[in-house]
Formats: sequence, C-alpha cells, structure tokens
Amino acid sequence: MMGTMPAVEMKGVTKFYGNVRALDGLSLEVQEGEIFGLLGPNGAGKTTTIKILITLLRPTEGEVKVLGCDAVHQAREVRQRIGYVPQERALDRFLTGREHLHLLANLYHLGKQEATQQIDRLLTLVDLQDKADELVSDYSGGMKRKLDIACGLIPNPKLLFLDEPTLGLDVQSRIRIWDYLRQLKAQGMTILMSTNYLDEADQLCDRIAIVDRGQVKAIGSPAQLKQGLGGDRLLLKIAPAKSDQMGTLAKTLEEMDTIRRVRYTDTALELRVASSEAILPAVLKRVADAGCHVETVQYSRPSLEDVFVTYTGHGIKEEIPSEESLTGTAHE
Repeated sequence: MMGTMPAVEMKGVTKFYGNVRALDGLSLEVQEGEIFGLLGPNGAGKTTTIKILITLLRPTEGEVKVLGCDAVHQAREVRQRIGYVPQERALDRFLTGREHLHLLANLYHLGKQEATQQIDRLLTLVDLQDKADELVSDYSGGMKRKLDIACGLIPNPKLLFLDEPTLGLDVQSRIRIWDYLRQLKAQGMTILMSTNYLDEADQLCDRIAIVDRGQVKAIGSPAQLKQGLGGDRLLLKIAPAKSDQMGTLAKTLEEMDTIRRVRYTDTALELRVASSEAILPAVLKRVADAGCHVETVQYSRPSLEDVFVTYTGHGIKEEIPSEESLTGTAHE
C-alpha cells in the first residue's frame, strides 16, 4: 500500500560534470511501496540520478529528499536507511557468497546473531543457499547478480536502489530477478531502479519516468503512458509516390474523426486510430482515391517503445534522434 510521504523527491535537479550538463532540471517523486523505474538509453542521466539520491554525488542545483531527509545535508541519515545495487559490484573471486555477505554485515555493524539470520534469509530469497559456500569465481553471471542484490539488502533498507539490475543476463535469470523484486515490494519495500530494457519497465514497474538527455520527458504507469498516445498504430507502406501526394493524402486522412494523428514519409503512413479494424476500409479507399498504392499494412497496440519514441524522438537503443525521418501533423 502506498504511503502518504514520498520516498523520493527531486525538484529542479541539475548536475554538471565540468561543462557537460548531465541532468537538466530533473524533477520526480517516488511513492512509498512502489517499484519506480528510470527508463532511458545509456547516457540519459539515470546513473547520475541514482548517485545523487544515494549521496555519492552532490547536485549542482535543485532539491533532493530521500525518505524525508535532505540528501545533501543529511547524507548520513539517508545512507543508514537505503540499500544500493550498482551495475557491477567488486566481488572478490577468492571469497564465497556467504563470506561476502558476512563482510558487508560487519561493515554495517550487525551483531553476530542478527547477521547470521539476515544472511540466511537473503540467501534463501535469491536461491543461493545451496551455493553460498562456493567461491564467487565459480558463479555464473546470474548467480553473481543474485549475490549483488543480497548484498544491497544486508542493511534491511526501507528503500532499495538498483542500477540496471538485469544488464547482460539471460532471460531466465532476468525473470528470477523480477520475481525477487516483486517479493520485496510485497514486503513493503520501495524500489527505484534504472533500466534500458523496455520489457522490464513494462512488466515490473508501477510507474516509470522516461529520462532523456538529463530530463524527465514523461512520467506515469506503463498503461497510462501507452493510453496517452491516443490509439492503436496503423502503418501503411506506400509505393513511391509523387512528392506532393503523401502530404495531400495525410491532410485528407486527418479529416476523419477516428484518426487522431497522421505522420508520413515518402513511402509510409503512420496513423493513430481509435479502432483500426473499423476504419481500415475507409483509409484504404482514401489512399486509392489519392492515386497511391498500398504495399503492406501493419497494425499494433501502443507499446512502451512507441511511448519512448513519441516523447524523445528516437529509439531507446539509439544515441541520437532518428525516428525514421517521420514528419507530419497531429490533432486530438
């Protein structure tokens, strides 16, 4: 159940590295008890955001609160209440999984009995109880990531930060990690994670913030963001037409009540429609009347990839905007 006080508050946060602006007025709130995702490509500012929240970096400008504490002036209090799983933890290949956890328990000043109980519980949670006394050098990538998560949970945090928790893992390992995070949420833990996996954000997160070039472009639940695009996607590949034909055709299609947006290139039309099944015959007729020939038709429900492209102008795996040169107009 969501709490009344936000677990995380960021207002107008800017961060410079020299002359490079890594964050540009970033603002967001994370509610207690939710899994919140920062979704964006490499270099979007996700890791910088997390490092500011866990007090490893200071913002150049802006306000940051974590669990009600000022992340700059009350950094000690913040660190005592959070857990952190980085992209890659420096695991010692000559230690066993259990020895890693005992080492961290000592650093957190856990008593011997408390540490033993906590470590046993975490090893069970991440399915490493049978491998706990084996050297980390013999662990698979998925097992090392499970150990990473267990390490982040040693202090029994109220808020857990994860930076790309399933990066590079196989599908089965990723799904298991998702299961562990859902269990933690069910126990009341708040989780903030960064990811550039669309399916991960869609399946796991209660809400996400689309982050690009240091800014939050959109925020909401995956379902809300997809619904906000305004309908299903209808993509028509058109045989090469005269330069003015596609623009004229696009304006004609915009006049139809059930079409909410039209974008086009010289060889393609992308429509956002209320009901593609009902409107398709009418669309095909108008295309034919315009003297154009349809080669293929594709239909799809809105996806998180569509959301990301809509708000950023490029795909999540791309470093620069591309959007396949689509231009055009829109109406709601």
